[in-house]
Amino acid sequence: MNAERGVARYRAIWISDIHLGTRGCQAEYLLDFLKHTDSEYLYLVGDILDIWRMKRSWAWRQSHNDVVQKLLRKARKGTKVIFIPGNHDDLFREFLNSDFGQIEIRPEHIHVTKQGKRFLVIHGDEFDVVVTYAKWLAVLGDWSYNALLSFNTVFNEIRRRLGYPYWSLSAYLKQKAKRAVEFVGAFEDALADEARKRGVDGVVCGHIHKAEMRMIDDILYCNDGDWVESCTALVENMDGEMEILHWAEIRQLSFAA
Repeated sequence: MNAERGVARYRAIWISDIHLGTRGCQAEYLLDFLKHTDSEYLYLVGDILDIWRMKRSWAWRQSHNDVVQKLLRKARKGTKVIFIPGNHDDLFREFLNSDFGQIEIRPEHIHVTKQGKRFLVIHGDEFDVVVTYAKWLAVLGDWSYNALLSFNTVFNEIRRRLGYPYWSLSAYLKQKAKRAVEFVGAFEDALADEARKRGVDGVVCGHIHKAEMRMIDDILYCNDGDWVESCTALVENMDGEMEILHWAEIRQLSFAA
């Protein structure tokens, strides 16, 4: 962390599952993260906007505009910003391999670390059986999930007024659900298998809102998490080492008045 500017410098940053346009989006936390970090590469690993949700209801605040403007500003100032659309913003898949305001839109990407390790960067919904083969069920699940996030928002507003930091109820419940754990394990194994087939050293993905970094046999599996529940990012330090940042915990954010 640069003491003078209060900015941490990284070689690469991965963020995903921001879900701009929904009430559950923690845009204020993300703005704080973007303000206090800088990088050579910035990967937007899908579900940046939640077009699924916005088709049914609109929850776009000024802070959501501020996030978009901050990302565009970083691109203008020389950060290489690569956007890999996910299932919730799949509309942008119609514009793959084009650029938008100096932001590159790509279906996937191979990132090479300072240490020469090669990582497949992909959102990951292609490896989610529910999304791929039963989209109606995914939409139903998305409705109930957003209902839980709405409750989570109210819950954390009460915590904020009491001066307590952010805490993710939905993430806690997910950890306790056996079937969710089984699904996550299958998803992680599928992504590791794909990376192995591609002949790369690891994979970076999002989609399931569970930050993780672990070896699966010979593959380093990395999930950058999300900005509706855990407020996490994956980073490559300047020496090439990878780590997950739990931003709300690092900054002890509560946004208390």
